[in-house]
Amino acid sequence: MRTRPWHVVAGLVAALMTMPLAACGGDGETGADSFTVGLLLPSRAVPRWEQFDRPLIEKRLKALCPHCAMEYANADNDATRQQQQMISMITKGVRVLILDAADTRALRSSIQQARQAGVPVVAYDRLAEGPISGYVSFNGAQVGKLQAEALLKAMGDRANGGNVVMMNGDPASSNAAWFRSGALSVLTGKVKIRRSYDTPGWSTENAHANMSAAIAALGPGRIDGVLAANDAIAAGVISALKSAGVQKLPPVTGQDADLDAVRRIIKGEQYMTVYKPFRTEAAAVAAMAVALGRGGSLRDVATTATDSPTTRHIPSVLLTPRAVTVGDVRQTLVKDGVYTIGQICTQALRPACDRAGLDVRRS
Repeated sequence: MRTRPWHVVAGLVAALMTMPLAACGGDGETGADSFTVGLLLPSRAVPRWEQFDRPLIEKRLKALCPHCAMEYANADNDATRQQQQMISMITKGVRVLILDAADTRALRSSIQQARQAGVPVVAYDRLAEGPISGYVSFNGAQVGKLQAEALLKAMGDRANGGNVVMMNGDPASSNAAWFRSGALSVLTGKVKIRRSYDTPGWSTENAHANMSAAIAALGPGRIDGVLAANDAIAAGVISALKSAGVQKLPPVTGQDADLDAVRRIIKGEQYMTVYKPFRTEAAAVAAMAVALGRGGSLRDVATTATDSPTTRHIPSVLLTPRAVTVGDVRQTLVKDGVYTIGQICTQALRPACDRAGLDVRRS
């Protein structure tokens, strides 16, 4: 995957959130603004898709195009189902598709069918293969680097030659390899990667099974850190460590800032997560979809270009992720309105929240 910068992206967030309707093209006539956008998300296993991405995209679409409608489907980690959902939407007459592919290779033929039907496809969060018209995501290499840098910091003296288990993402997602390469660019030569596993479906259950195998092979006391690709995987890692009787958990990374993960961070069970401001990502993809639906260009939205294995120069927006440890929760997730302190700090977590500077009584 290669990207080429087009221009400086300072002010992108504000521009996307305040972009007037005219900026997306179109003549303001209701006829030009009464089309349907299809949204296809990959699963329910990762909480963010249903809790954040879907409602944020729908809200931003309505803000940009009040007369537009949204058709929605979730693949539940089934690429064949997503292909059927995609063809169904094309048959129903959607004008644009936003696709977060359950399998970035398997959807290639369906994307080609969409192109032949004159329906542009915007790849969301994962870079799908095939003739896509636009792409919005976060810089995956930076995600992996943030995880690895945080892991080394948490490992302390053991960051020099310590034993690490890598719990990678779903091999059907192009992002999994991107995250892994970013992490390895930091870890290689500093720690020993004792075991490395893929996690089909980003599933907590699969992660638990893989981590249990790593513990059996290495011994519970010989794992100094775990590079978990996302929070669902981190949950499986931590449950496996607890099941094995590990009293002092090694540092475990994550991604997506799931509410349960944030609570684990407060409790000291998970060291960090990677926060990807979903509102900005949703705003960018909505702007792309509306521009394409109105027959316009993506020049005012895209800030870079990306090459996929099949398509060159894809107009893209690649956003910047942020690492979140216990000391960052207030200034990131709470400040941005992702969660309130009351949502994070259950009654059982009140003492830990107080120590973390998250006093519910002052929120």
